[in-house]
Amino acid sequence: MQRWEVLSALADQRVLGIVRAGDPDEAVTLARRLLGAGLCCVEVAFTTPRAAEAIRQVVADAPDGAVVGAGTVLDEADAAAAVAAGAAFLVAPDLDEGVVRAAHHLGVPVMPGTGTVTEMRRALKLGADAVKLFPAAHLGPQWLRDVRAALPALPVVPTGGVTAETLPEWIGAGAVACGMGSWLTSGGDAAASERVTQALAAAAGSPSPRR
Repeated sequence: MQRWEVLSALADQRVLGIVRAGDPDEAVTLARRLLGAGLCCVEVAFTTPRAAEAIRQVVADAPDGAVVGAGTVLDEADAAAAVAAGAAFLVAPDLDEGVVRAAHHLGVPVMPGTGTVTEMRRALKLGADAVKLFPAAHLGPQWLRDVRAALPALPVVPTGGVTAETLPEWIGAGAVACGMGSWLTSGGDAAASERVTQALAAAAGSPSPRR
């Protein structure tokens, strides 16, 4: 899958499911839950013990059209392990030049974490495919709207505290998609299915970004 195809899949649904678990089996269960509920883009965080093992299993079982990536990628070693396991994209909580460089060397898109305009611009200069705004809830949609008034082409994925209720505000402020974690994965299959449905409906009904 080409880098632009991964980003296109994410932008189409506007929701990125984030899986954090205490062990690889739990991670596989949670990822399958989200993918089975209709989500097409899921990341398995490297805070999960043996995350690469979980990614390998999720990728093997993923339905057609699903895009599985790795989150909380902190260094080049994590990046290499994730891609070797089948990760189609990498997400980091911070801006690390080595992770960006490794991702592109390995042929996958990367979204480093940023929290300031300076970090966002530096990420783009380093070649980041998009930037993760983290933690998003502490900044808010209006902050993103103000930033994109000056940087309208900035591809941003707010993550941290996003729910179905706040997702339309983020999309309206210019986010290409939103990362959603525990709000999506908590509860059993029925609860997750309902929340994925809510999130996708909110994303589909979100207004176009205001310029």
